[in-house]
Amino acid sequence: MQRRIIVRAAAFLAAAATAASAAGAFRTLSVAEYRDKMKAGWIGQMAGVGWGGPTEFKWMGKIIPAEAMPPWKPETINQFHQDDIYVEMTFVRTLELYGLDVSIRQAGIDFANSGYPLWHANHAGRHNLRNGIAPPDSGHPRFNSHADDIDYQIEADFSGLIAPGLPNIAIALGEKFGRLMNYGDGLYGGQFVGGMYTEAFFEEDPLKIVQAGLACVPAGSMFAETIRDVIAWWQAHPDDWEKTWELVERKYQRNKAYRRFSCTGPEADFNIDAKLNAAYIVIGLLYGKRDPDATIIISCRCGQDSDCNPSNAGGVLFTSMGFARLPERFYSALDENGVFSHTAYNVPKLLAACEKLAREAVVKAGGKIVVENGEERFLIPVAAPVPSALEQCWEPGPIAGSRFTPEEMERITAVTDIVRAVKQFAPGWKITNCGPDMDPGLRPELRGKKNVLLTHPQSRTVPCALSREASIPAGVKTRLVLEVGHHEEGDWELVVKADGVTLFQGTIGKDTAKNGWRTVAVDLSAYAGKTVRLELLNQANGWAWEAGYWASIALVSE
Repeated sequence: MQRRIIVRAAAFLAAAATAASAAGAFRTLSVAEYRDKMKAGWIGQMAGVGWGGPTEFKWMGKIIPAEAMPPWKPETINQFHQDDIYVEMTFVRTLELYGLDVSIRQAGIDFANSGYPLWHANHAGRHNLRNGIAPPDSGHPRFNSHADDIDYQIEADFSGLIAPGLPNIAIALGEKFGRLMNYGDGLYGGQFVGGMYTEAFFEEDPLKIVQAGLACVPAGSMFAETIRDVIAWWQAHPDDWEKTWELVERKYQRNKAYRRFSCTGPEADFNIDAKLNAAYIVIGLLYGKRDPDATIIISCRCGQDSDCNPSNAGGVLFTSMGFARLPERFYSALDENGVFSHTAYNVPKLLAACEKLAREAVVKAGGKIVVENGEERFLIPVAAPVPSALEQCWEPGPIAGSRFTPEEMERITAVTDIVRAVKQFAPGWKITNCGPDMDPGLRPELRGKKNVLLTHPQSRTVPCALSREASIPAGVKTRLVLEVGHHEEGDWELVVKADGVTLFQGTIGKDTAKNGWRTVAVDLSAYAGKTVRLELLNQANGWAWEAGYWASIALVSE
């Protein structure tokens, strides 16, 4: 299984080259035009994320009022500190250093060593990588409860910007980088976005661009169903984007059947699923009618992740337009020497890296770089997209069993703090299956208590476990005394076991914990004079704000 997944990207490239060769069909694009459109794609991303940034997740399940949209200012373009932008540059750098044939394991090591803060699928995937779970398992739903989230979708722009007219390259890059943190619809979202970019170098019609992206994902997926629905609703209501938004809301936000792997549960207003937010990208592109302001504003006003979605929409549209045709207000204040956070790239260095990779991609796919009348041109093979295999997060296939070797782990220098935190907080105790959500570790202060350990379940079904071997003295009464708390908006299930036997199980939440805290004392007298294995489980209970807060863990003998 693992080998099949790892070689899948190479198979996509081979299929693309073979199909193009058999068909003998090519499209041409001057290198100068490629540079112009590729630069515009990055500008579109920066414009969308900057314009929508102040609204992010402030309107969930609601349309953002027109008057709440911030005004565009030329200096807004300088978005050098947005994860929507700089995370994908980690992938660009990996490709720049190792080429398009870089292994998925090297991609995972580089992502594991990134130093920026992350959330959701990115956070969970990197946490898995740092703890030895190699890709593709780092993005598998068994280990990643955010695998359907938007993460690769928001950072897949690079995969199309370095692959003009080459959808199978974008699909293959998704198999390599998207699987670091996503699976199923979460992966397809990125391949959809990448596919739209590849076509935007040759096509201006937003519908045809969207259809090109749709051809890059499995037709039987829920993600593809979403995009098909948006197209149909747009065709039925071509002048009423709010009507289409309401139809999307009714089916993909309120219907639990379409939120079977929502990371915050199927009833939450907050929805970071890739397919819902992809619908908002498409609404912007179709109803924006190639107007850059309208495209970005409509995608933004759809709400939820309202900076990421207009960033994708803006990037795709701007690519189709080209830099030379952009309104001056979108680039007049651009600081080309500004360095993107956590990278070595400024604008010129980034564009040079992308051009280098595009040259490699064209040749890799069976194309050529020719000179005609003193002008370099890409001769790009035409090949039908070959989508990834169909998979869905709520019915996942088997894991690959992929783990980093000890030698690979030595190359991962950025490690999680949770093991160190537990040693400091509760010497003698060990931690396993601590999930990355809510940023586990020691907190100087939490809900009025000082020096609090925060843990989180690995998944809905796998609890985080604190454990130790303890010698219980004879002749005295010994109790395990815990002071535990919960997040203001959530609760969790505490389970205490001794040698596998449950001694206590109870909910830690607002109904049981006064002022957010509860003292639990468990009698261990039955184990006097023996050595016993103690386990404390932070178990999920509804899968919303499930962090366990630990103010103290003590064995008390009287």
